[in-house]
Amino acid sequence: MLKILCQEETYVYNAYHMGKAFYPSEPVEASAEEKASHYVVLYLPSGKTLALDEEPGEKEERSIRKRRMDRKLYQALARETGRSLAWGILTGVRPTKIAMGKREEGMEEEAFLTWFEETYLISPRKARLAYEIAGREQALLERLDYQDGYSLYVGIPFCPSVCTYCSFSSGSLEQWGGYVEPYLAALYKELEWISRACREKKLNTIYFGGGTPTSLDAGQLDRLLGWVDELFSREHLLEYTVEAGRPDSIDREKLKVLRSHEVTRISINPQSMQQRTLDLIGRRHSVEEVLSAFQMAREEGFDNINMDLIAGLPGEKTGDMKDTLEKIRALDPDSLTVHSLAVKRAARMGQEGYIPGGEEIGDMLDLAAETAREMGMSPYYLYRQKNIAGNFENTGYAKVDKAGIYNILIMEEKQSIIAAGAGASTKIVLKEPVPSPEGRGKKTNLIRQENVKAIDAYVRRVDEMIERKGEWL
Repeated sequence: MLKILCQEETYVYNAYHMGKAFYPSEPVEASAEEKASHYVVLYLPSGKTLALDEEPGEKEERSIRKRRMDRKLYQALARETGRSLAWGILTGVRPTKIAMGKREEGMEEEAFLTWFEETYLISPRKARLAYEIAGREQALLERLDYQDGYSLYVGIPFCPSVCTYCSFSSGSLEQWGGYVEPYLAALYKELEWISRACREKKLNTIYFGGGTPTSLDAGQLDRLLGWVDELFSREHLLEYTVEAGRPDSIDREKLKVLRSHEVTRISINPQSMQQRTLDLIGRRHSVEEVLSAFQMAREEGFDNINMDLIAGLPGEKTGDMKDTLEKIRALDPDSLTVHSLAVKRAARMGQEGYIPGGEEIGDMLDLAAETAREMGMSPYYLYRQKNIAGNFENTGYAKVDKAGIYNILIMEEKQSIIAAGAGASTKIVLKEPVPSPEGRGKKTNLIRQENVKAIDAYVRRVDEMIERKGEWL
């Protein structure tokens, strides 16, 4: 076990996540004690104790002091374990947001790489990747209207079954099927309100996520997309995505429904093309169903199909990822999103204590990047998650003109995303900063509004979800 004691409560978060990154298979406990003899004390699994302190005269503002301590903690743990972390001391989920900011300030590439590597102890390869992706994001985002534009997210929290790694607010149709119609009624109410509140704004992207939107039957899906057609103008729409997601939720009738409503982009997500893995993680579909669903989508005219894969699933080795990538290459999708497994306590896999191996995941991610390049794809967005295996990242690759604009927006937070549905998160970008809800004299131009996650609670409390948004829209 790794135990961490900090003098400041505000440093516990950083200390915990860095400790967990270096000791992924160990339980980690972090807490604060004002009277602790040192700023940070580490009680290591080896039985050794390490004490870290501020240097005399270090009285900078808190953020600078915390970064200095991050560096000291990182260097101590690196010496102790003989390991390094690809993203250094960064614990945040958006490395490209830092790169984007520096590009907008006019910082040239080589200056940025030197600064990024030295400031955050990031590997040269990851620093260059962040800068490269930020450039592609800039080019895509230039097409958007930040001031008067917005994006719409619609959450469908139903799935054929719940995967063991999943911690999203979704439920199996077997358990929650009786709530589909009440849920759609509540969702229509929220969508109708959003359409009125945003009637003077320009809708740039629509994204249906979940859950699995195609868990709805064809009639329900047609009705829901019809409401969106009725309520929202397409005059300024650049992208319309529906996560078809689970191959076992896709049939030709549903694909025809999506086409009839002019959906421009879909995802068909196998996560792995190894049948034993699919069975183990609760996907309940076959590799053959992935191939069939993809072929049907092409036959129905979809020319922008994304596929998701996960590196680090139980039992998988680099050879399994290589075989999966070869099967994906044969299908020739238009974009590919490669996730590093993030095992969260809310997921069944997390409760069972599964810890993926970091080095092998690194090899899998390198192999995926190489295969994506060979398929004519370039990396266009990147994000990280808490508890991500090996302290790595999730990267989206796309062919020319096939990048997902919404994916960039959700990371860079430059345009408001108004979200409807259970567990949906609205991000409102304000023209002028306002006092932060966190207090302490801070100001922010980004307001987050979270809908309740439970399906039944959302149905009961949809009016409250609308009222929350009404404070800002």
